[in-house]
Amino acid sequence: MMKGALLVNLGSPESTNPKDVKKYLDEFLMDERVIDVPYWLRTFIVRGIILNTRPKKSAEAYQKIWWKEGSPLIVLSKRLQKKVQAKTKLPVALAMRYGKPSIKNGLQELQDKGVTEVLLIPLYPQFAMATTETILVLAESLQKKFFPNLKITSIAAFYNKPEYIEVLSNSIKNYLTNKEYDHLLFSYHGVPERHIKKSDITKSHCKIDGSCCNTSSKAHEFCYRHQCYQTTKNVIDKLGLDKTKVSTSFQSRLGVDPWLQPYTDRTIVNKAEQEGIKKLAIVTPAFVSDCLETLEEIAMEGKHQFLKAGGKEFYTVPCINDNDDWATVLANWINEF
Repeated sequence: MMKGALLVNLGSPESTNPKDVKKYLDEFLMDERVIDVPYWLRTFIVRGIILNTRPKKSAEAYQKIWWKEGSPLIVLSKRLQKKVQAKTKLPVALAMRYGKPSIKNGLQELQDKGVTEVLLIPLYPQFAMATTETILVLAESLQKKFFPNLKITSIAAFYNKPEYIEVLSNSIKNYLTNKEYDHLLFSYHGVPERHIKKSDITKSHCKIDGSCCNTSSKAHEFCYRHQCYQTTKNVIDKLGLDKTKVSTSFQSRLGVDPWLQPYTDRTIVNKAEQEGIKKLAIVTPAFVSDCLETLEEIAMEGKHQFLKAGGKEFYTVPCINDNDDWATVLANWINEF
């Protein structure tokens, strides 16, 4: 029996060409766990509306953050994979849920190297239908159809693992050293509120009422909202931060349905306009790799919104990316497999 690991991140268009962006968005948004409505309605929304309007705008956004080597998320993920591979004797492959390299290719690469047991590591600290779950479901489907002799084991959401919190906390501390800020905002990727309730294995605990996330329940194992707030709390405790100067928000909402609140864009403006915050720092712990949502939506658009609202200094803490300590943590998890 030979073991190996597959790191899986979100993915990215192959280029900033609107055609490539459209292809990527089609695969991403047609995922039933991303837009969880009946197929006919999802097709109408995505292929009838979004893909006729959004690709050009999204392509322009990608052009703002694209590196010479390619998509930042892909480049950073490859760098991380190489560092992890250097710290373990077990084969380590990289895949993306959408786009290339695909999960199927990643599993094939490991199988070709003689691997019979795969540790699947979704690179998402918090569990969510539209991130972790869709990776697990696709991997299981591929295993049954193409890799019947492969055994796949997945790692659970690691938002609460001390070693991850230490890496995240140190990255925040190191970046903000010698930087003066009035408030630290933890911005997580948003999801529709209905996703939270759909993921509730008790079918009764999650009410999104401000208290259920703080009430002990087995539902927390799959509750994205709870895990986000717990991540913030863990970092506050680790760094000894002033709770009154830290808050949590959610970004990147799509459509008209209610998503997790408070919304990041409104929070950024309110911090400046209503609370008089002049120096704001933002960290994005739902992402381990910098991407469109961190580099463009937060570091560019968020900064513009804050300064326009009267703010003076805006700091975006980089994701943990290919941080050496993060690579060591991943390698240790793989070696313990």
